[in-house]
Amino acid sequence: MQNIVVEKPYTFIPPRHSRGWHWLVRLLLPRYIKKTNGVAAVECVGAEKLRASLDAGHGIMIVSNHCRPCDPMVLDSLAAEVERPFHVIASWHAFMFNKIRRFIMPRVGAFSVYREGMDRESLKCSVKTVADARHPLVIFAEGIITRSNDRLVNFMDGPSFIARSAAKQRTEGKVVIHPVFIRYFFEGDLEKTVMPVIGDIEKRLAWQPQIHLPLRERILKIGGALLDLKEIEHLHSPQSGTIRERLQRLEDFLLAPLEIQWCGGRHDGDTMARVKRLRSAILPQMVTGDLTETERASPWRQLADLYLVQQLHCYPGDYFENATPERILETVERYEEDLTDVARPHFPIRAVITVGDAIEVGAGRDKSQDTDPVTAEIRRRMEELLESSKNHRRIAPTGAGIP
Repeated sequence: MQNIVVEKPYTFIPPRHSRGWHWLVRLLLPRYIKKTNGVAAVECVGAEKLRASLDAGHGIMIVSNHCRPCDPMVLDSLAAEVERPFHVIASWHAFMFNKIRRFIMPRVGAFSVYREGMDRESLKCSVKTVADARHPLVIFAEGIITRSNDRLVNFMDGPSFIARSAAKQRTEGKVVIHPVFIRYFFEGDLEKTVMPVIGDIEKRLAWQPQIHLPLRERILKIGGALLDLKEIEHLHSPQSGTIRERLQRLEDFLLAPLEIQWCGGRHDGDTMARVKRLRSAILPQMVTGDLTETERASPWRQLADLYLVQQLHCYPGDYFENATPERILETVERYEEDLTDVARPHFPIRAVITVGDAIEVGAGRDKSQDTDPVTAEIRRRMEELLESSKNHRRIAPTGAGIP
């Protein structure tokens, strides 16, 4: 389980933007993301739309998809293109990896948010950033790293709430949201880059190398085995049904007893809303409670189960039916990350950032609709950007036609 939960009292980390540190980081960033994430080039499409909003003095929020860990770093290319640094909301745990990251991140415009509860300081900072109109504010509305560049999970309503709150504070000028979609294209030898990972996973499963199978079948066989193992662990035997049905059954099996224990049986909302609600209930006891090591073992197991649910949620049941090179790569990366907590980089990857038209946000909300109309409009525009961004493929990777 990756260390996405910090077992100590939360302290808000504000942005402390520094031109000098930002310049230094931007100088080193291309080499860093190439080495750690395989991203060799970044292109910006539609940056003039964002530049127009900046020139007009609007308060700006950028709402982006979040399919890879390097997304915030990749977006700095857009900031360089429009010559305006961004502020980025980042989960508190991202600051806690080491002292260097905790020092650098605020100085390049990042500030923390506490995902496990109401964070009034972060909310206040977010609203002020948009209302002041000095720095565009970046929010990843999906709330998690999905590893799925061809799919959007449910959006949080936070961006629309922050935008409306900022609109109330502005005495003049507009508040706008620019949907932004980051599309990654793998442009190397697909078979050469994924085969070592597949071979290592097969060894972990105590299998002989499945070289007699086509690449797609090897990947599907590994996925079936990994799901079987989790079903045996929790449900005592492999289950029947489609992949989507089996994933949902396992998610509900893990969540339902925790919701009875911690939430009075409440189970409304999508999977990630349920996970967040449970983490918000479990973690305070671990942080403030006087628990022995033995007593702490149970909530940690429960948090591990929630992490597993989050992993399962990022496996779309039909994602592999149209096995594009990027979907193949993402699936293999997800396998490795879920088994080892770290996915090795694959080179070369080209990122294309597509900026959508501005969505003007007023101070009020139409409460006659069940869903937030601004959130719905952001998602609609993002779906359009997802589709249009596919047209920016430049070359097909070697091995792209593997059956």
